[in-house]
Amino acid sequence: MQLDFSNLSARDAYRWMSSTIMPRPIAWVSTISPDGMTNLAPFSFFQGICANPPTLMFVPVNNRQGQPKDTIRNIKAVPEFVVNLVSHHLGQQMNRTAALLPYGESEFSAFGIESAASEKIRPPRIAAAPVAYECKLDRIVHIGEGPLAANVVFGRILALHVHDEMLNADNLPDSRKLDLIGRMGGDDYITTRDTFTMERP
Repeated sequence: MQLDFSNLSARDAYRWMSSTIMPRPIAWVSTISPDGMTNLAPFSFFQGICANPPTLMFVPVNNRQGQPKDTIRNIKAVPEFVVNLVSHHLGQQMNRTAALLPYGESEFSAFGIESAASEKIRPPRIAAAPVAYECKLDRIVHIGEGPLAANVVFGRILALHVHDEMLNADNLPDSRKLDLIGRMGGDDYITTRDTFTMERP
């Protein structure tokens, strides 16, 4: 099979990309509005970029009406955010926060998710998340226009929180203990418990 992406709708292009570019880590992003209302939403177009300076990126695409999501609205007003990573036991809560709530209604409150204060920024982190990155906005790169167009958010990492029980004997994160989930195609997910090892040449 060969697909000509110039002839695909945005929705079909997304379906093929998300079903082949996988597994994808999940950024469960918490933000805050200027009047202090929190927001929490998951994004699976997410990756670390570089360590010098420590930077990550995630991509909230526009909604079906072509408008930016609440996460982008908040970050433009308060240029800080937390990228929380999602362990298997938090999967159902994460999935619920993908629901569309009215702007200003907090997913933390609506879905009973406990927050914890961040150290260096205003948005809170998820208390139960095994890993959380506090970030300040570096830049937003807009790609395309209309529905599913991208808002690529680059964040400078200011602080990292890792639960102590997730560390191994070398005091580094253990992928099996973290038990993070990644997004596959459609409604499918995978965990970091399924691993194998290859030594680099």
